Amino acid sequence: MISSVNRVITAQRGATSGATSTNRAVIVWLLTVCVLVMGLSIFGGYVRLTRSGLSIVEWNVVTGVLPPLGEEAWQATFAKYQQTPEFQQVNATMTLAGYKTIFYVEYFHRLIARMAGLIVILPLGIFLWRGTIPWRRSGVYLLIAVLFGFQGFLGWYMVSSGLVDRPSVSPYRLAAHLLTALAVLALTLWTALNQMGVRTAVPPAARTAPARLALLLLAVLVIQIAYGALVAGLKAGHTSDTFPLMFGYLAPPGLLAVAQPWWVNLVATGATVHFVHRWFAFVVLALAAILLFLTRRLRHPLPVQRVAGLIVALVIVQIGLGISVIWFHVPLALALSHQATALLLFAAVIVLNHQLWLGWDVTGRR
Repeated sequence: MISSVNRVITAQRGATSGATSTNRAVIVWLLTVCVLVMGLSIFGGYVRLTRSGLSIVEWNVVTGVLPPLGEEAWQATFAKYQQTPEFQQVNATMTLAGYKTIFYVEYFHRLIARMAGLIVILPLGIFLWRGTIPWRRSGVYLLIAVLFGFQGFLGWYMVSSGLVDRPSVSPYRLAAHLLTALAVLALTLWTALNQMGVRTAVPPAARTAPARLALLLLAVLVIQIAYGALVAGLKAGHTSDTFPLMFGYLAPPGLLAVAQPWWVNLVATGATVHFVHRWFAFVVLALAAILLFLTRRLRHPLPVQRVAGLIVALVIVQIGLGISVIWFHVPLALALSHQATALLLFAAVIVLNHQLWLGWDVTGRR
C-alpha cells in the first residue's frame, strides 16, 4: 500500500532538495488543512457529547449559512426539530431558549466546516491557476479536496440517520465519518512531508523490520480508532464505569452470545464493543513499545527514535485518559482530550511511517 501511494505522491515533489518559496506556501496550506481536519473532528466530538448534532434537521449548503432571523423563523425551525425522535424521546420538555443553545453549537460546527472548505478549495484554485501546482501533478491535491467535500457529505448522511426513528445517529455512519477524516489527515500530512524535501524510497529488499511494524501499527491504530467511533455511536462508554474489571469480571461471560451470528457482537453489541476497545489499546501499546525498542536497537536516526518515543508516550496518555473516561462516567473534558490525543497519535504514526519508508535510506543518512 505504501509503495503504491508513494508512486502517486512522489510525482508531486520537486526535483531539487529543500522547499522553494512557492513550496513553502503549499506546505503551509497543507498543514493548515491538517489542523482544520483535527479541529473539526474534536469539535464534532463536542457536538456529539452535548447532543447538539441533531438540532438542525436540514442540509442547506448555501441558505444554511445564516441562522434563523426573527421570532417567526425560530419558531418554524424549532417546530421542525419537535418532529424528530430526539425531541420526542429525549428533549420533550425543551423550550425554545434551550433549543437555541444546541442549535448554535451545531450551527457553528457547520459554519466552521464551510469556512474550512473554502480554505481547502480557494488556495488550491490559486495554486493551480498560477502554476504553483502544475496540473499534471495536481492529482493528489484534487483528491484531498474531493475527500474533504465527501467528508462534509458524510456528516449530513450521518446526521440524517438520527432524524427518522431513533434519537441517535448510526454508529457505522459515525465511524465512516471519522475514518474519512483520518484519510484526509493522512493524505494531507503525507503530501506536506513530501513537499518539505526530496525523499528517496527505500528499496523493497532493504526495508527494515521497524518500517513494516510501523505500517502494522498504523493499521491497528485505525482499527482502534474505528472502535472508538463505535463506542461513541453505541454510547457504550456508559456500559461500565469500572476498570480493569467489567461487571465484576476481567472478561465478562456472554459477550459473544447477545446476538447471532456471534461476530455481530463485535460491532453491534455495546458491552462487547466497549470490552474490545478498552483492551485493544494495549495491543497498540505493545506494538509501539516494540517499535521504539527496534529503532533504538538498530540505531535508526535520532529523529526516528524521538517520534517512536513520542508515540509510546501518547499511547500511555491515551490509555490513561480512556480509563479516566470510564471511571468518571464520560465527562466532557476528558472525553474530548481522549479524542484529541487519538488524532495526535494518528498524526505521529503517519510521520513515523514517512520517516521509515521515505525519509531515511538504509545507512541512516537523509
